[in-house]
Amino acid sequence: MIKWAGWIIALCGTAHTVGALTVEKAGRHAGTWFSGGLWNEDLADMSPAGSAYWLSLDSFGIPLVLIGLTVLWLDRRGITPPAFIAWTLGAWTLVDAVILPLTPWPLFLLACALLLIGTRRARRDNPTPEVGLDERYETP
Repeated sequence: MIKWAGWIIALCGTAHTVGALTVEKAGRHAGTWFSGGLWNEDLADMSPAGSAYWLSLDSFGIPLVLIGLTVLWLDRRGITPPAFIAWTLGAWTLVDAVILPLTPWPLFLLACALLLIGTRRARRDNPTPEVGLDERYETP
């Protein structure tokens, strides 16, 4: 379940970023981005190039890829990802669902549910012994 959650999160982040650059044609503004055309951009009154930048490269797509890959990396090493990743992403997803109902928020909610179920199962199956600070740093 954890693996599926990681893949869903990473693929959605990739799809958002690549889709914005290609399908939404944000990439056509790259010349403006890399020539300093956004340096004096007013966020309250964005230009088409500024809007395209925030939709693509500066969106949450790339961090979602990193979150998904981190979850996969942890899972491959037998480390249970912390539940706060799922809870935080889930809260953000619910806000997104209220504000923009025609987004792929159900996929993120599915990923969050899978991640929470997977972390609970992993903790149930492999409970971590409670070790005090004194025991952790004792020398043999």
